[in-house]
Amino acid sequence: MSQPLSVRVQAEDFDIALLQEQLLQGEAAEGAVATFTGYVRNNNENRNVHSLELEHYPGMTERSIQQILAQSAQRWPVMAAAVVHRVGKLKPGEQIVWVGVSSSHREAAFAACEFIMDYLKTRAPFWKKELSPEGGQWLDARASDGERARRWEHD
Repeated sequence: MSQPLSVRVQAEDFDIALLQEQLLQGEAAEGAVATFTGYVRNNNENRNVHSLELEHYPGMTERSIQQILAQSAQRWPVMAAAVVHRVGKLKPGEQIVWVGVSSSHREAAFAACEFIMDYLKTRAPFWKKELSPEGGQWLDARASDGERARRWEHD
């Protein structure tokens, strides 16, 4: 069976309940679902955040995320997986990303969801600019995100 893998990159907000309902179509409703929702922080490294601007390269970004989902489906018995990632100018407390994974068992659903999120943080081509009272600053990838993603290289 091929797994339904869904990727959306959009400026609009998203409805978590609707996304989970869409994830649970057909056989994907059997077993377990793990989800993750990321939000804009109001403070980052002792800076007050007024907004976060996310840019991407259309087409390339979606293909990159699709590859991450395909890798998760090769590693675990994923029945369905989906990612919605926002771009544009977001304010603290707004949703940035949603990841959902359906599998027949919770261990696989949790692992695949975490794998996808770790790789989104380190491999997906997004550029983030944080705006604070001190001005704008482009954000570099965090070393801790890279360390988390490297653990999957040895599984």
